[in-house]
Amino acid sequence: MSRFRLLVSEAVRSIGANKSTTLATAATVLVGMFLLGVFVGLGTWLVSWSDAKKKELVVHVFLTDRATSRQVNAIGRFLEQDPRVKPGGINFISKAEALSIMRKRAPELTANLASNPLPRSFDVTPKRGEDTQDVALAVQNAKLPGVDEVRWGKEVSKRILQIARAIQIVFLVATIILLVASTIDIANTIRLSIFARRREVEVMKLVGATNWFVRGPFMLEGLLTGALGALAAIVLLFLSRQIAAPAIVGHIENDPGVHAMPFTWTAAILIAVGLGIGALGSGVTLRRFLKI
Repeated sequence: MSRFRLLVSEAVRSIGANKSTTLATAATVLVGMFLLGVFVGLGTWLVSWSDAKKKELVVHVFLTDRATSRQVNAIGRFLEQDPRVKPGGINFISKAEALSIMRKRAPELTANLASNPLPRSFDVTPKRGEDTQDVALAVQNAKLPGVDEVRWGKEVSKRILQIARAIQIVFLVATIILLVASTIDIANTIRLSIFARRREVEVMKLVGATNWFVRGPFMLEGLLTGALGALAAIVLLFLSRQIAAPAIVGHIENDPGVHAMPFTWTAAILIAVGLGIGALGSGVTLRRFLKI
């Protein structure tokens, strides 16, 4: 325990002796961790939004007016046998139900109808949004008797899937860049600290200090710097969440199925990442520049 206290005191003393460098590094880590926290919150919300939109993708199978009950049942069985279709995701819509839905959506178009021109249909929900086109083409290519037309919002579904993939790629690339930048900053700080204390290290080795006893303060310095930047970023994120988030969310349509990662999980991730990049930056620098 006394040895650990000594290592901690040496790390704190090193941080105090290099206040400007440590402060600059902690500020850089703060910015990186803050942006990472923003990307985690915004990125998980956008991914949740894109997943919700993909779940809204539906294949519409319209039937002819002359389709018999046997043909309608055969189409239903064909859809149920498709493994890409979500269990319970097949909804039969009668002509009366179709007219009722249309009256709710566009009452001005259905006000003076003499008869019901809308066809019967199946609304089919795939297990994954990516399977929407494949399900639709399977029905279309089967050429089942009684099927009039198959629609799946080809352009809309394609656009939603492209946006979802772009969001995931941008989120991943931005996160990697921020982590690498923060790690390099901590590595440079530890390198400067090693250079400033090179004579002290030589004296410690002459009096019999072990390699880990020499390396310990530098490792702790990197960990403390990373943790300090992460904690400051968490505080800044919390204040931003309390002040700015309500104003932004108030202008966005509220969907209970769309949500970001809980703040406690985001805070835990930032602490873990801060400690991780502190350890990584210190380890790489010690291995390369501390010759003991």
